[in-house]
Amino acid sequence: MKFPGRRNTKHYFPVEDKQRSSFDGEIKRPGNVYVVGIDQLLVDIEIPVTDEFLAKHQFKKGESFVINDDLAESIYWEQKRSGNVTGEFPGGAVGNTLHNFSILSDSPSVALGTINKNIEVGDYAFKYICNTSSKVNLSYLQPCSRPMGRALCFITPDGERTFAISKGCMNDLSSDFLPTELIEKASALLVSAYTFRDPKAPLSQSTFRAVEIAKAANVPVVLSLGTRGLGQEKKDMLLEFIPKYVSVLAMNESEALALTGIQDPLLAAERALDFCDMVLLTVGARGLYIGALTDSSVARVTKEPLHTKSLVEYNKLEYSRAMMRQDCKNPIKTYTHINPFRGGPIQIKNTNGAGDAALAAVLHDLSANLYHRLKIPNSPKHEARFLTYSSISQISKYANRVSFEVLSQNSPRLLRGLPEKEDGLEEAYWAK
Repeated sequence: MKFPGRRNTKHYFPVEDKQRSSFDGEIKRPGNVYVVGIDQLLVDIEIPVTDEFLAKHQFKKGESFVINDDLAESIYWEQKRSGNVTGEFPGGAVGNTLHNFSILSDSPSVALGTINKNIEVGDYAFKYICNTSSKVNLSYLQPCSRPMGRALCFITPDGERTFAISKGCMNDLSSDFLPTELIEKASALLVSAYTFRDPKAPLSQSTFRAVEIAKAANVPVVLSLGTRGLGQEKKDMLLEFIPKYVSVLAMNESEALALTGIQDPLLAAERALDFCDMVLLTVGARGLYIGALTDSSVARVTKEPLHTKSLVEYNKLEYSRAMMRQDCKNPIKTYTHINPFRGGPIQIKNTNGAGDAALAAVLHDLSANLYHRLKIPNSPKHEARFLTYSSISQISKYANRVSFEVLSQNSPRLLRGLPEKEDGLEEAYWAK
C-alpha cells in the first residue's frame, strides 16, 4: 500500500520487495523499522443480544469486565447452538492495532504475549494465527499449557458493545520472555491499559518492565486506554504512569472523561497534553481529535479556515508536526479535528476496532518518520527531532480514512489495505 497523499513513496516503507524472507531476518534487517506490542491475546466472539440478556446476567452495558471461564464456556455454547454467534475474530486492542499497522505499511510488527502451546485445527489459537497478518511476528510469544483468552462481545441493537472477558492464559507473560534488544530498536512500543487490570499478574509486571526498557532507549511508548470503567478504576495509577512513560495516548471520549474529568473532547485533549506528547481522541459519529506538542520555532499555521469551539482558533497550528516534550525548547499545544470520512459508512454493523484502526495509522506515520530519518538524516524534514512524519492535520485524515474502512466491514481488523488509487473526491481529500 502506498502511503496516502501526493508524496515520494521512497521516503516510506519499501513495498516493491515481495520475495519470501524469514521473520527474524526481516525484523533485524539493518535500517528496517517495526512496532512491538504487548497484548492479552484474545479471540473476540461477537454475539448480538438484547438489553434483557445483559440484565439477566447483570452485565454492565458498554463496559469491559472479567467473568470466569466456566460461565464464558456456558454462554458461548448456548449462543453457538442457537446460531447467535456472528463472528469469531482474533482480538485484543494491541493485536488489532499491530495487524492493521502491518496491513497498512506492509512492514513487520512483533506481538508479545502468551498462547496455547498445543494448537489444534479449528481451536481459538488456530483462528487467531490464521486471521492475523503474516507480517505480525508471533515467534516471540510465550507458549502456555492453558487455553487462550476469549472476549465475548455482546452487541445490543443500538450498536453498543459489552465485553465479558474469559482470561485463560492471557495474563501469564513472564518478563523472561521480553526480547530486550528488539524493544530497544523498535520505532514504538504499544501497550494497553488492559494489561494493568491485575497488578499482581505476570503480564502487568512484564509490561512495566517493557516500558522501562523502551524509555531508557528513547523509544516512544504508545498507550491505548481501554474502557471507561477501567480508566475510572485505575485513574490514580494511570495519572502517575502516563507522565512518566507515555508519548502517545489513544482513547475515546468516555475514556477521556474518566481520565481527565472533562466532558468536552477538545478540552480533554488539552488536559491530556499535560501528561503526554500526543493524543488521539476518537468521538464516534463526530470523528476524531488529535492534539500534540510541538516547538514554537517549527510550528506551522494552517491554510484551512480557522475554527473555534471550546478553544479559540484551536486548529490554527494544525499543519505542525508532533514532537516529544523533551525535544522542545518552548513546547506549545496544537490541535486538529476531522469529521467522519464521507459522513461515515451508510451502515455500521458495529464499532469494534475503529479506534484500533485509527491508532494503527498514527503508528504508521511514527514509523515512517523513523524510516525516513534513518535513510535521509540530513533532510529538511528533520530540522528538529519530530515524533511524526506528517502534520497532525494529515495524520487525522489518514486515521479517519482507516477507521472508515473498518467501520464499513464486519470485522475489527482490516481485511485489506486502503485502495492505492482513490476516486476524485478522495484525491481532493488527501491533497490538502
